[in-house]
Amino acid sequence: MLSTVLNMTSPYFVESTAVITRSGNKTVPRAGLATTLKTRMERRVLRAHVKQEEEDSSVSNQSLGRDASDIGSSRFRRSSIGQSQAEPDKALSLLPLAPILRRRRGQVKVEYDGKEEPKHWEPPDWSKQLGHVRQMRSARDAPVDLMGAEKCYDTHAPDEVRRYQVLVSLMLSSQTRDQVTSAALQRLRAHGCTVDNIVNTDDDTLGQLIYPVGFWKTKVKYLKQTSVMLQREFRGDIPNTVEGLVRLPGVGPKMAHLAMDIAWHQVSGIGVDTHVHRISNRLGWTRGGTKKPEETRKALEDWLPRDLWSEINWLLVGFGQQVCLPVNPLCSVCLNQHSCPSAHQASPAKRPKAGSPRSPHSPKTSRVKLEPGSLGLRLPPPSATPVKEESLATTLSCPERGSRKPKPSLHDTTEEGSIPLEMSGPCPNSLSPSSQSVLLSLPLTDVK
Repeated sequence: MLSTVLNMTSPYFVESTAVITRSGNKTVPRAGLATTLKTRMERRVLRAHVKQEEEDSSVSNQSLGRDASDIGSSRFRRSSIGQSQAEPDKALSLLPLAPILRRRRGQVKVEYDGKEEPKHWEPPDWSKQLGHVRQMRSARDAPVDLMGAEKCYDTHAPDEVRRYQVLVSLMLSSQTRDQVTSAALQRLRAHGCTVDNIVNTDDDTLGQLIYPVGFWKTKVKYLKQTSVMLQREFRGDIPNTVEGLVRLPGVGPKMAHLAMDIAWHQVSGIGVDTHVHRISNRLGWTRGGTKKPEETRKALEDWLPRDLWSEINWLLVGFGQQVCLPVNPLCSVCLNQHSCPSAHQASPAKRPKAGSPRSPHSPKTSRVKLEPGSLGLRLPPPSATPVKEESLATTLSCPERGSRKPKPSLHDTTEEGSIPLEMSGPCPNSLSPSSQSVLLSLPLTDVK
């Protein structure tokens, strides 16, 4: 019996499983009912898949269309009826048993024109600027080099005492010049700068020893509390971690990192004080600028190599003490004047005090109405006869001893907007205190 294969128009469909006889009045299933139901379900899945693929992007459609065309033309189309009858199971096995998943588009990689994507940000010319700072600091004659925390402790003391003295010098150096800190620590060393001795020293004596460091009353309290805490929890030694150091009263991140470097010889971070904070922002070493020293520390540690963390503090501190001053920096002698973004910029002017002529909130002139007897001055009688007008400087000047200048009149000519005032009192250059009676004529606009 001859049979004809019914092919679907779509390349995703395979030859029909129904066989039609020559008479055309009978249809004989080639396989059983289970196989027929399975084939119908697979066809429904294929139709749904084709509809879904048509809604996808053009790239996915073209790729899947080429694959489907190859499958329909090479695998599922047969040239003879005998081959389709001889290998029905093989043809059925080529049908997908599960819906085909959509292909996901991969991530698009951004390529730069001849340049690789930078790994991290770093300021331009920072290495050259750092070399210039080293050159300007080669003499090492700044106050931090002679009286810093590395020079204040007793080198012959035991290790725990030496580390304690380093911590004390760092605590005293806050808001204080190195000269004052060094002198205060020398007095403490003469008194006995150990944990037990500081604990047993009363607050008044301790305040006299460290005065006049900045905020000396607060530092007396912090020194006593820190010494007691070291005696109880650390057996008279200082902690060897940043977390342990910042737990001490009066110790911040800057002191903790410097103590780890100087006392324990371990680099845990960059110690950023006011000099490092100011110079880093002036040189443009902080991305976008920072407002606080702790923000500057994090910004520097993001790009500065770790082997420079120990050196950068004393370099910039001494550079800030000698060249890059807080007010009126010496840009003309700085080697970085051509690469520094802040070079030759005027220093911020100090804010004028309230009431001063430069204050924007105070008027240039103020008028004050004086009442008779309000300032302890005696007014002349209303019937006073005006005399010749004299200048204010001549009226205020006192006659020298031995001179025969005429005495000022009790009454003086009054200008418009002024009132006559009579001042009585001793004058250092007058002939006789009892004979002094000076009449002043003060404009209202000059009285404040």
